[in-house]
Amino acid sequence: MKYFIPLVFCLLTFSCNNTSRQSAENSGPSNQNNRNIEIPDFNADTAYAYVKAQLAFGPRVPNTPAHEKCAAYLSDELSSHCKNVLIQKGRIKAFNGTFLNFQNIIASWKPESNNRIFLCAHWDSRPFADHDPDPANRRKPVDAANDGASGVGILLEVARQINLRQPEIGIDILLFDVEDYGPPQDEAVEENADEQWGLGAQYWSNHPHKQGYFARYGILLDMVGAPGATFLMEGISMQYAPEIMKAVWNTANRIGYSGYFRFEQGSYITDDHGPINKILGIPTIDIIHLDKNSQTGFYPYWHTTKDNLAAIDKATLKAVGQTLLTVIFEEK
Repeated sequence: MKYFIPLVFCLLTFSCNNTSRQSAENSGPSNQNNRNIEIPDFNADTAYAYVKAQLAFGPRVPNTPAHEKCAAYLSDELSSHCKNVLIQKGRIKAFNGTFLNFQNIIASWKPESNNRIFLCAHWDSRPFADHDPDPANRRKPVDAANDGASGVGILLEVARQINLRQPEIGIDILLFDVEDYGPPQDEAVEENADEQWGLGAQYWSNHPHKQGYFARYGILLDMVGAPGATFLMEGISMQYAPEIMKAVWNTANRIGYSGYFRFEQGSYITDDHGPINKILGIPTIDIIHLDKNSQTGFYPYWHTTKDNLAAIDKATLKAVGQTLLTVIFEEK
């Protein structure tokens, strides 16, 4: 049973088109690196500025003014790069019975094309710094510079580059809401634990923004901005989309980012790609910072008050963003 109840649903669209479902054959990345292709240069300074702009609103916790203001900013920014932007709105019931207003923000390039992939990240902030070393901070909201804003910042810069030079395939960018409103550590329960997280992605997976929505594959970004980040081969990604993960990692290593993208098995993570794989059946991978030497398995400031702008490194943003642009523009 899902831990959310959609009460209100509407679509605010600037433009939309229907697209038909196609066969999943040859769903993986083309990796046409033998073709003479000009890959755009990912601008890490711009991505960093996008991260900073999100944090300027304060923690983007659902049902707060900062959340509303940031949603408007993100939809406006995407609309400046894409003429097909819509907002999927509704209300979702959280683990504690609170009804949360959510906004999934979606941009589509070449929406008429059946040959497409999607990129996604969550844009909300965690309301609880439940892993903070100081117990006094554990009910404070998190700035979520790395755990949320970094992925969104990269995708906004990718959107800007797509607008400047259209790739051959259709692209969707999905900014999911209410990913991080799961129970605090001291209230966590094992029963239906996966369903208490990623509520916006769960909703979209059950109610895609287009009837019969299909993409060949998807790439999720989560915690992709910390210095010296290590992106291991996350377990659910390898279960549902191993060839896509290997192809993306091969691309990253080929263009010089082997220090970030490691060919090492990572743990299984409850994240937005879970419901997409299980409900929609679209093979989706998670590029996520995993640390085998950390007590939590994540980067040191995960779900703490120190997940702020000081925890963001432009070099890591560059590694992930340039890898994405290379994957996109080598597709055909």
